Parts: sequence; structure tokens; C-alpha cells
Amino acid sequence: MRRLYDLAYGRSGDKGNIANISVIARSPEAYAEIKSKLTAERVKAHFGDLVRGEVRRYDLDNIEALNFVLVDALDGGGTRSLRIDGLGKSLAGALLYMEWE
Repeated sequence: MRRLYDLAYGRSGDKGNIANISVIARSPEAYAEIKSKLTAERVKAHFGDLVRGEVRRYDLDNIEALNFVLVDALDGGGTRSLRIDGLGKSLAGALLYMEWE
């Protein structure tokens, strides 16, 4: 079984209650595949109830990457959330673990 991390690297962060995830392809061929299959809807479905708001996708063709903005995804943000993890900092790893067909 393949996972998204076989095709890409990831970086993520947070500001308030918004998370940001960048998916950077490992090759031009990987970028073509990721761009055609990794939709905002698929990212939202992958995170389930964790993301309560919309997910927006931005294509960065010049660097063969996609950027996803996840609204209302951090349980209120760092000053309000009871989550122990690094909030948005860990979400890239969670997304890259997605099963990939």
C-alpha cells in the first residue's frame, strides 16, 4: 500500500484557529498525480470532524506544491484548545499518512 508521503513532503503551521498544510511533490510526475487527486474535499474527509470549517486549496505550480488552508481546525486555537499536541504543526504528518491508491 502506498501513502501520500511516498509522493510528497509536507510542512504545516497554525495561526489562531486556522491550520496551513503544504504538500510538496518529490518529482514532476508525483506533482501531476497529487494535483489531479488531492482535492480540498478529500483533505477535509481525511481529517473528518477535526476540521469543522472549509478547506481551501491553492496550487503552486512553480514549486510543484499544493497549499491547503483548514478553517476552524484547531479547536479554537492555542489559547483555547485542550489538545496537547502542537496544534497545526503536526497536521502535515497526519495528511501525508493518507492511503494513496
